Amino acid sequence: DIDHLNLRVQKELVEWLNWLKADIGFDGWRFDFAKGYSADVAKIYIDRSEPSFAVAEIWTSLAYGGDGKPNLNQDQHRQELVNWVDKVGGKGPATTFDFTTKGILNVAVEGELWRLRGTDGKAPGMIGWWPAKAVTFVDNHDTGSTQHMWPFPSDRVMQGYAYILTHPGTPCIFYDHFFDWGLKEEIDRLVSVRTRHGIHNESKLQIIEADADPYLAEIDGKVIVKLGPRYDVGNLIPGGFKVAAHGNDYAVW
Repeated sequence: DIDHLNLRVQKELVEWLNWLKADIGFDGWRFDFAKGYSADVAKIYIDRSEPSFAVAEIWTSLAYGGDGKPNLNQDQHRQELVNWVDKVGGKGPATTFDFTTKGILNVAVEGELWRLRGTDGKAPGMIGWWPAKAVTFVDNHDTGSTQHMWPFPSDRVMQGYAYILTHPGTPCIFYDHFFDWGLKEEIDRLVSVRTRHGIHNESKLQIIEADADPYLAEIDGKVIVKLGPRYDVGNLIPGGFKVAAHGNDYAVW
């Protein structure tokens, strides 16, 4: 165990971070198991090493109902993520992985896409509250891969990417999906749509429809994404939009 309250430990870790930055060329930090030490400590490391980007892993359980599925209201869960960023410094480079979005998306793609509209009409994860500080993902080395602790439904992974790569927040792509699952071209197409239309972490999200099937949303008035197997959504798509990417149960205009 590391005693992060020990001043010598703090000093040596800061020196190590600055060495990684100056000599090796790293410019961002990932704080593993960030709930294992206080946000005040993380603030010391960030303030004294000044990375261009920092992301914390704060993985706590969502609130579940008697049916074993997440409750519709996950405000407490995403508030914990927001609180961490607030304490570390909201104007600095600190962000957190959006585990709230991950947990809701896991279940939503299984025929419950209504979950993707919160009670306030916005996205139900951290991206609905503070998208600039939310790092979205479908799976990582803990949730998926060999550890398989909280995997995304494997046959619906591209729906997950269609969501995070068109929505606000800072999306990240899982190595396994990109290089090992044969999804590189499909993911690349979605990335190019995001890049071409300038979708960014604070883009404006308008949810058009959120039913069991489909979920339909417009981003910055430039991109529309549909999740779910339903095809007859043409009446909901404004004129002038053309399909830019599509796959199993998703499409992007």
